[in-house]
Amino acid sequence: MIHFPCKAARVFLISAATAAMLAGFAAADELAVGIAKTTGNALNMREYPTTDSAVVMSLDKNNTLALIERTEEDWFKVAYEGKTGYVSANYLEELENGSFEARAQVNAEGVCVHYLPSEDSDILETIANKAYTTVLACYDGWYLVRCQYGTEGYIRSDFLNLTSVASSRGGSSAGNSSVVSVAKRYLGVRYVYGGASARSMDCSGFTMYVFKQLGVSFPHSASGQWTSGKGTRIYSKSALRAGDLVFFRDPKVARGKAASHVGIYIGNNQFIHASSSSRKVTYGTLASGYHSRYYIGGLRVL
Repeated sequence: MIHFPCKAARVFLISAATAAMLAGFAAADELAVGIAKTTGNALNMREYPTTDSAVVMSLDKNNTLALIERTEEDWFKVAYEGKTGYVSANYLEELENGSFEARAQVNAEGVCVHYLPSEDSDILETIANKAYTTVLACYDGWYLVRCQYGTEGYIRSDFLNLTSVASSRGGSSAGNSSVVSVAKRYLGVRYVYGGASARSMDCSGFTMYVFKQLGVSFPHSASGQWTSGKGTRIYSKSALRAGDLVFFRDPKVARGKAASHVGIYIGNNQFIHASSSSRKVTYGTLASGYHSRYYIGGLRVL
């Protein structure tokens, strides 16, 4: 049986040709029954539950996978980044609801976020293909998710592809080390309003320049980056991970804009930013003072 996003199901009669195009959507027996993380590096996902079968993809340690089913041979059928295969149960740690936040990407247009884990439940919003959400729990084939602007509800698991490392709630040290590594290269670069190069930067010029090197394009404005629609918004300081963008809004400076300052979180309440008061790229803290008072949220892009 093939499932379709709610919007499509209610508007269109699907032709045989269209159904064939959408055959990649998961069948009912491929809905997630749980979530697990890998416990070793260079772990092979295989086509069948045997070490003699072809390798579908190689997994890194702490990749977050959707569990589809357990076989009699102690293998799990899993899904990750839109691909399915088998991984030995010896190299997976099953995660309990409430102990993780996992990144996922929508794989169809007009996917519905429901109030309860049921297609008959009220629809809170619909989200576009390729958008990112944060998965908070898994219940009988449905994910409890937090969407970009804070909406929490349920999406059927076959409409989301898990894509990133899980992080424990409250853990701030895990994250994207490549973002932090690039950001640290520019410590000490002088602050110049309008700057966006290795010689001079303002706050959004700094973050724009760092993420450009990692393949992500951002506008040259803190407010524009906050409202860009990229990534997943993180509102709790305790949920931030290294590599997340962090945003601030001082009403006196913002003058009606959504954000007035931006930096890159590096863990332990610290971030790197191009500071107008220090006149250079330097460290800041979320623990107290100006930046603690005016913090509005983070953005997880990678």
